[in-house]
Amino acid sequence: MNLGRSKQITNGPQPNVVLQGNCVEVMRQFGSFSFDFVLTDPPYLAHYCSRDGRRVANDSDSTWLKPAFSEIFRVLRRDSFCVSYYGWHQADKFIAAWRAAGFRLAGHLTFTKRYPSAERFLQYHHENAYLLAKGNPPRPTERIPDVLEWKYSGNKLHPTQKPLCVLSQINGYA
Repeated sequence: MNLGRSKQITNGPQPNVVLQGNCVEVMRQFGSFSFDFVLTDPPYLAHYCSRDGRRVANDSDSTWLKPAFSEIFRVLRRDSFCVSYYGWHQADKFIAAWRAAGFRLAGHLTFTKRYPSAERFLQYHHENAYLLAKGNPPRPTERIPDVLEWKYSGNKLHPTQKPLCVLSQINGYA
């Protein structure tokens, strides 16, 4: 989870430090309204297993969903954004958690892939994320398209690793 730039951190780690741990417990270390932007790629609740056998922690348990987004909402400053990837087949659970936390759905992003990440009934050539608004953020001066190209990262660090070039395009909302 990328918590963006910190305006004020009370009783917690300093900005630009990678924190590893339970996201709800980690976020509780931060004061309310501490962050300008949150980008998160949570488990999709898909029981994921990569072609090489790697798995994603907490990908079969949704009990973290509402508490995590409640904490994200709390640590975000007023009138700001969160971008959250999600599992399309569990969209109802994600949307319910976002709304319960207080977020408004402000946009939808689709990242097209040149390769299928999975093949079942269809070939899945995309990743999706929602742009979630807390309050009424101002419109950005430069708007990005809602369909963006994906560049394969090689997934060396994580089985569902996102490429930096994709994430940096979203940075305009921070």
